[in-house]
Parts: sequence; structure tokens; C-alpha cells
Amino acid sequence: MKKVVTFGEVMLRLATPGYLRIGQSPVFNVSFGGGEANVAVSLAQFEVPVSFVTRLPANALGEWCVRELRAFSVDVEHIVWGGERIGTYYLETGANARASQVIYDRAHSAIATIPPGTIDWEQVFEGVHWFHWTGITPAISRQTTVVLKEALEVAEKMGLVISTDLNYRKKLWKWGTTPEETMPDLVKHCHVILGNEEDAAKVFGIHPQGVSVEGGHVPAEAYESVARQLMHRFPKAEKVIITLRGSHSANHNTWSGVLFDGTELLQTRQYDITHIVDRVGGGDSFMAGLIYGLTHYSEDQKALDFAVAASALKHTIYGDFNRVTVGEVEKLMGGDGSGRVVR
Repeated sequence: MKKVVTFGEVMLRLATPGYLRIGQSPVFNVSFGGGEANVAVSLAQFEVPVSFVTRLPANALGEWCVRELRAFSVDVEHIVWGGERIGTYYLETGANARASQVIYDRAHSAIATIPPGTIDWEQVFEGVHWFHWTGITPAISRQTTVVLKEALEVAEKMGLVISTDLNYRKKLWKWGTTPEETMPDLVKHCHVILGNEEDAAKVFGIHPQGVSVEGGHVPAEAYESVARQLMHRFPKAEKVIITLRGSHSANHNTWSGVLFDGTELLQTRQYDITHIVDRVGGGDSFMAGLIYGLTHYSEDQKALDFAVAASALKHTIYGDFNRVTVGEVEKLMGGDGSGRVVR
């Protein structure tokens, strides 16, 4: 089976129980999460060989994180040790009209201070088919951007499929540049690009025509223009995928996606998710499902259907990681969303 590598930051996640506000809760639920780590864990649940690469501090928290990843069957052989702290984020889950809130505490983390040349990417990519990164990584620091660029150049030289989730995070771009200045030189290496309407607009100034994303209804057809513009700007891109989220409230979203291959725009069914448990990691679970689908199915339509179904299930799972199997995703793809007890 073809191996995948992801690279980025994994963080300590501190979440208030239930719907308590951060200033209201005397305790936090502790786990781990982060875009590329979330993708790796999801792929491992699909029994795809996957390696996650990062830098962690050589202390009890770093060791705990590695044990957690290893428990999900993620290869941690290429994680490097160094730095003084693990990045942290605090999560307050929203309800109804109150949106969820994230507070980052990741400045000067182990990965943010990673020295260039730390990782032997040729060794990491030996026998690997696919490399995935997200726009979160270059947003962290100049150092992570340089190391990511090293990875992309080696991955391209070695003939890997390269994918990115644009993942615009306005709270992170604080190290002296902007995504408009930095991202093009990284995205130009990619064959598969995932994003949403905000990512394309904020990072590249690309907008869907005549569409409002407010009010819960997002017409999929309008995004073909976004995909065409991205492909024109990044000629190596073979597929552009856009996730479509309609937000009725913090607990009730619609969720679907489109895939454009340069000729045809494919669409999925729209899932009406009325009781969201945890939407953090939803895009990462979509990306993992997409990688699985594109490497296991002969049809792009089936790959896209798998991705959106996997992500719909993630909205029912607490924590960053999507703890579902291929069988569960394919069951939902087949139309069984009854939620009946399996005995």
C-alpha cells in the first residue's frame, strides 16, 4: 500500500467541557491535535501507511504526544527532538448563535524554532508516494517556511504527489510576512489543492462570482471559477477541491464539496449535520478521505464522496482526530445514515 507523509505542528489541545466558556470552566479536557497530525491519524484509521514529521520538546509532554500518535499506528520515526515547548491551543465550543473560539499559545514552540536542514527529507521520502502539508505550517514562523520549502523541493525531485490544504489562519501570520507573499512559492509545487471560499479569497484574492456564503446556502457551481483561477495560477495543479460549509448555527451546518479536474466539476451530496459534536478537524478529515479515495478508487467522484462522508462523520466525533473506519465511511456513502445501534 502506498505510503503518505505529512509535516506540521501537533499541539496540546485544552478544551472546555461541554459548552462552557473559557472563563467559566475550572477544568479542561486534554488531548492533542493539529492539521497535518489530524490527517495522519485519519489515514492510519483507514489502514494507510503514514508518517508524521514534526519537532517536539524532549520532555514528558512531547513523549506523551508521540505515544498517542503511535497508539493510532502513525509512524513517528522521523519526529525530531528539540526546542523548549509544545504548542498549545484552547478551545471553547460554541452553541447556537455563539461561535466557537480558539486561543493559540504556540509562539516559540519546538516546531516554530526548527533550524533549517534539521530533517533529512530524502530519507523521509524513501518509498513514499504522497506528501501533504497545510497553510498553517508556513504561517507559524520563518523557520517552518524554510524547512517546508526544503521538503517540497525534495518531494518534487523524487516524484511524489504533493497536496496542500490552504487553511488560512489570520491569527497566525505574525512573523513579518503575509500569505499573499509566501504561499505562492509553496503552492506552485502542488498537484492537489484543497480550500474553501475564505482560503482562496484571503490567500490569493480569488472569489466566487455572485455568491454569498451567509445564510447556510452555498451553490456548488459557483466555485468552478475559483478552481479555474487556481489552476491557471498554479499549472502543476491537477485537481482543485473546495469544501462547502453552510452555517445555520454553531451546532447546525450543511457540508459538501466539489472537485474540478480542469474539465469537469464534480459535486457530492449535501449532508445536513444538525447536532455537531465537534467540527474541529473537519477539513483535515476531508483531506484524509480525499487522499484515501484518490489512491484507492478509480473514479474521482467516488473519492470525493468518500472525503465528504468521512468528514461528515468527524463532526460526530469529539476531539481533533477522526476515529472512523473505511467501512463506516462507505456505509454512510451508501446512504445509511440512520444511526441505528449496530448489534
